[in-house]
Amino acid sequence: MYPFLKPLAVAALALSLPAGQAWAEFPDKPIRFVVPFAAGSATDQLARAIGQAITVDSKATVVVDNKPGANGFIAASDVAKAAPDGYTVLISTNTTHAANEHLFKKLPYDPVKDYAPITALGRGGQIMVVNPQVPAKTVGEFIALAKQQPGKLSFGSGSSSSRIAGELFQQMAHVELLHVPYKSNPLAITDLLGNQIQMMITDTATGLPQVKSGKLRALGVSGKTRSPLAPDVPTIDEAGVKGYEMSYWFAAYAPAGTPQPVVAKLNAMMVKAARGDTAAGFYKSTGTEVFTSTPAELAKFQLQESGKWGRIIKAANIQPE
Repeated sequence: MYPFLKPLAVAALALSLPAGQAWAEFPDKPIRFVVPFAAGSATDQLARAIGQAITVDSKATVVVDNKPGANGFIAASDVAKAAPDGYTVLISTNTTHAANEHLFKKLPYDPVKDYAPITALGRGGQIMVVNPQVPAKTVGEFIALAKQQPGKLSFGSGSSSSRIAGELFQQMAHVELLHVPYKSNPLAITDLLGNQIQMMITDTATGLPQVKSGKLRALGVSGKTRSPLAPDVPTIDEAGVKGYEMSYWFAAYAPAGTPQPVVAKLNAMMVKAARGDTAAGFYKSTGTEVFTSTPAELAKFQLQESGKWGRIIKAANIQPE
């Protein structure tokens, strides 16, 4: 849909409904949550937890539609082109809305102009994991191993958070690793379990279950402090890479042109869901901080984060593709 047609479509829809009641009954059909990553990813888990909470709170039906691949381009473009009626919502991360514009020379969507911000949904740290066959039990030992074999050890990533975490680690630890990209973090984890790749810095929701089951070894966490879910795992900073820190965030967006009353209703529904009991299990089990906002606050936060990710990517000497 051409951008200038969106306001016309909204106006036509409003005129077709009784005056003063255009958006009063929203939602009266299923809401589609579009996720840029595969089933089982942290974003997918969050979308399903929020969707379930909305259903419990308001009886509204929420359908999660996973559209992984192409660095989030597929899902982001799908929502950007969707009807601006509130029934299509992008549940995404800093990948599509802060990092991609610095990682690629051209995007098939505009992370600001093509969307109506709804609310932030959470933020958290990542965990550095290796295959147990890798003879390194600490971050220091992994660095030493990597320096002995420049470019031979590989790390995988299925999101910009994961990729930049690995790139920043290379830069700050002064090591050379081989980067292997994936459509989503769970797919990278599968190859890590098979030792096709040796290391990954991934969201806790994806990596920690494999650590607890003994299938992967945790070397460090990416936040400023240790994770309450893995108190015995040091931060990468305290393990020797001084100043290292990398986190991620989740947020919800509707297509640009979505009427303000609908955005406000979605915001109220999603903030209530994120802060309620139904979704609490996701936040607690993944170590994700509940982080909600107004639409205006999310727009301001996104602008700040875009600047921050741009600086990190430039410092890591990553050239736009």
